[in-house]
Amino acid sequence: MALRLLEMVLQEKDSADIRELLKDCKVLEYRQIRLGDEEVLLRILLDVERSETVLDLLEKRYTSMEGNRVVILPVEATLPRAQSEPKTEAAATPEQMTPEEEMPQRIGREELYEDIKNGARLSRTYLAIVVLSTVVAAIGLSHNSVAVIIGAMVIAPLLGPNIAMSLGITLGDLSLLRQGFWTATVGVMAALALSVLIGVMLDVDPTLLELASRTRVGLGDIVLALASGCAGALAFTTGVPTALIGVMVAVALLPPLVTSGLLFGGGHPTLAMGAFVLFLVNLICVNLAGMTTFFVQGIKPTNWWEKDRAVRATRIAIALSVVLLAALVSIILLV
Repeated sequence: MALRLLEMVLQEKDSADIRELLKDCKVLEYRQIRLGDEEVLLRILLDVERSETVLDLLEKRYTSMEGNRVVILPVEATLPRAQSEPKTEAAATPEQMTPEEEMPQRIGREELYEDIKNGARLSRTYLAIVVLSTVVAAIGLSHNSVAVIIGAMVIAPLLGPNIAMSLGITLGDLSLLRQGFWTATVGVMAALALSVLIGVMLDVDPTLLELASRTRVGLGDIVLALASGCAGALAFTTGVPTALIGVMVAVALLPPLVTSGLLFGGGHPTLAMGAFVLFLVNLICVNLAGMTTFFVQGIKPTNWWEKDRAVRATRIAIALSVVLLAALVSIILLV
């Protein structure tokens, strides 16, 4: 796992008990650098999976004081090399494990939040990428070209807002949930409207394999969407590049949506509705898988009252998603 460097400026009188506070956190390095005006700079080097525990301790004790702010910096490498701790021969039972030993193998909650929040912003760049990916996907679908469709999925920006909705529900953060929902809605409406316009201008052949295969829902589509949502959430929580994982999510979302718009514009409303239902099923699956993955990884707010609210919200959202998904699948099977 990667390393992180935490930095914070404190009054010297407030920093005296930092070492005692962090004694069980197994940080790799801890330093206090004296500054002017009776201030000190704290520098804490640690494994990324330990950052959430340390940040929670610092937040409870120090960040409520005016002017105190923790900065999280990624570390590419150190010399001498940071040595990982040797594994014990016998694994501890869950009852014997300390909170430190139960630490999840993922990046910290605050770092995860900022990464996902930044990817869910509604901006001109986001809209431009939506337009470009829609145009490329429409051309690929209308020409039955798999390579062009894959190119559209590479640039599709649909991962960020959907994962933001999943995290917003998991944390009980209505602000992040609203931001992700609004960004996703605008992107979906823009892609659908543009693909309808392109469908009006082009001679859309609904018998083409790439179009026809996206007008009905199969079990494989549901499995693909669930796997995509899990992969998208894991990509963020482990800190790995999300570009290729974004392709997986785009496979489930962008082509069915553009197919629906092309068929609507081309005068095939029944087939278009089938493609749009496939898009809705995949959208529910992606968000359901994302919420479940975050929940299983133990991502929750800092305060206990927020944790209770977030857990309830996540369970309700997962239950509603499962019910809605089951209803859609039942309708598909009965029709």
